[in-house]
Amino acid sequence: MPQKYNVVIADTSCFILLDKIDAVDLLRQLFNTISTTSTIAEEFGKQLPEWVKIMPVIDLHYQRILELEVDKGEASAISLAIESGSALLILDDLKARKVAGKLSLAYTGTLGILLKAKEMGLLPAIKPLLDRIQQTNFRFSVNIFNEILKIAGE
Repeated sequence: MPQKYNVVIADTSCFILLDKIDAVDLLRQLFNTISTTSTIAEEFGKQLPEWVKIMPVIDLHYQRILELEVDKGEASAISLAIESGSALLILDDLKARKVAGKLSLAYTGTLGILLKAKEMGLLPAIKPLLDRIQQTNFRFSVNIFNEILKIAGE
């Protein structure tokens, strides 16, 4: 994530997971402004912070084609990234990440955001947040848990 992006686009799972662990503000601290689509805002189901910019997808036909592969929110995020030029997508779904990769789009996941926050000194430790995530319905393997702690130097 060292590259500077024109826009950082978060998918629903990022908002939901960070909301569950009371860490949504990490996105603002890392990027100032986060963009998303109205589809994702609706899927999230809560009021998004004022620093989240809702952007429209222009090519809805392309979005509908992507919906054949991924869900509507992910398709809207990927479409918006393509339309935005240099974008970073925050996607947790493996299928959506594969589609983004095939389209040569830059992406990370919510766990990658936590690592970036630790790297930038916004978090003193990442393990307490990982422990809280494990209390939610978000699933990741013990190997991922240990790898993240290793990368974070914990």
